[in-house]
Amino acid sequence: MDKKQKHRTIVFYKNYFKDFFIKQKSKVKDKIIWTLELIEELHRVPETYLKHIENTEGLFEIRVQYGSDIFRIFCFFDQGKLVVLANGFQKKSQKTPKQEIVKALSIKEEYENEKK
Repeated sequence: MDKKQKHRTIVFYKNYFKDFFIKQKSKVKDKIIWTLELIEELHRVPETYLKHIENTEGLFEIRVQYGSDIFRIFCFFDQGKLVVLANGFQKKSQKTPKQEIVKALSIKEEYENEKK
């Protein structure tokens, strides 16, 4: 089987993402996995799937839609090619909840402090 070339690698940081992921229905999990693979494999990822969060220092959201359900997974880059997953949540309104962004930023800060 032809192994697809990866442009980036996704890693889970602690259990933040995993805790969110295990609570999802299997079809949603499949869609999340599909989206994560897409992000690893595409040279340029469309904003439909990966978008920078405005007014943040390097915080991105991975966008997953399954039927009418919308999910967001926050992530950030490390050394350009490594995508570190932070927290995920199901989106219930147009605006991304502020506390989810705050949580993601604190996870990012924790990650960076640990690396030092």
